[in-house]
Amino acid sequence: MKLTARTIDSLPAVDKPTIFFDADLKGFGVRVMPRSNRSERGSRTWIVEYRPGAGGRSVSKRRLSLGSVAVLEAGEARTLAKDVLAQVRLGQDPAASRSEIRNSATVAELVTRYQQETGAGRKSGTKRLYQGYWRLHLLPEIGSMKARDVKRTDITRLHRKVGATHETTANRSVRLLAQFYRWAGEAGAVPEGFNPAKGVDRYRESARERYLSVNELERLGAAILEAETIGIPWEDKPGKVRSKHAPKKPENRRTRISPHAAAAIRLLLFTGARLREILHLRWSEVDLQRGLLLLPDSKTGRKVIVLGSAALQVIADLDKSSDFVIAGQKPKPKPGEMGHNLPPDDKPRSDLNRPWALISKRAGLKGVRLHDLRHTFASYGASGGLGLPLIGGLLGHADSRTTARYAHLASDPLKRANEVISGAIASAMGQAKRAARANG
Repeated sequence: MKLTARTIDSLPAVDKPTIFFDADLKGFGVRVMPRSNRSERGSRTWIVEYRPGAGGRSVSKRRLSLGSVAVLEAGEARTLAKDVLAQVRLGQDPAASRSEIRNSATVAELVTRYQQETGAGRKSGTKRLYQGYWRLHLLPEIGSMKARDVKRTDITRLHRKVGATHETTANRSVRLLAQFYRWAGEAGAVPEGFNPAKGVDRYRESARERYLSVNELERLGAAILEAETIGIPWEDKPGKVRSKHAPKKPENRRTRISPHAAAAIRLLLFTGARLREILHLRWSEVDLQRGLLLLPDSKTGRKVIVLGSAALQVIADLDKSSDFVIAGQKPKPKPGEMGHNLPPDDKPRSDLNRPWALISKRAGLKGVRLHDLRHTFASYGASGGLGLPLIGGLLGHADSRTTARYAHLASDPLKRANEVISGAIASAMGQAKRAARANG
């Protein structure tokens, strides 16, 4: 078959690396990899195969990767393949030349290509996170080194340096390096199997779990209501002189939050959704009649969030002043414009840091993160006797092991069993005590 955009889309899934060759241009093909967590269909890369020199069966084949199907169109890949084969006919060996160049490439030089070739299936948030690891931690330490010259001692030193203040970041940076070197080996940039990040001792990580008690939820509810109505009173910092322009009346010295910010925090509690799922939610994705949020994309792909009556009421009470359910911030006014006359920016709200800091402090929730509201939602489901698969479905967990962290909270049956056993024992002990008194 001739390799075109249409035939590439129709290629079947494979269980092992497979090359499909073009019927017209000998040596031109596409390498299809098995499915993985990163790619449901398996990564696909344009390749060209040839025998260098005089050719013939006695000469081993060379294989040259041209680029990912995701970034290189079929016509462009075919043109590149023709160029490579033309060089071969002139006695050149493009694969050997590229290998020589790559073997002398620095980590920084290879990272750019790595991000281009492996970034197609990643979420934008993951891309930003990885870019931060490279920019802040990895490239400053080993970016100028030849990729093949990096040793495990270099990675260990980097890991300990980052881990002195951020242990989790240090572990994730090393995991990213391990992925990078696996790719570099497959791409021929370093010897296959060479991975200095492999075997580096990492810090022990424990999942952070924080759930709000009934009393804490009561305080949180009161703080949200106060913040969106009368406002939360200012707190004067000790030793700091109050500005002469500050309001004098106590009723004017309060901080209020917008109804949309208050609604966002309530929705995080009532749905167990992730922060971006709420902040990026559009009205077009809300089905109030069926009580559903139909998210086209989330951390785990397409997702449906089922709404309870409390969440439905929160959404129904919001005005539709923006494409987003949680209206974005207003843009800065231009000269001559009044800020209150400006429409909301057609972008999602970036975060809830300020309103959450104000509310959590007022409610006395020291150290509680917004993500802990998601844990709280799950914990009440587990302690209420709901099965873990059901809770995982509500939270949109792709892996049941993620939901398993709440298993220890599903203790109602154990509590009832303990009550029966301990009650029977206590009753028997009481009877023995009464008998002893009667005989005494």
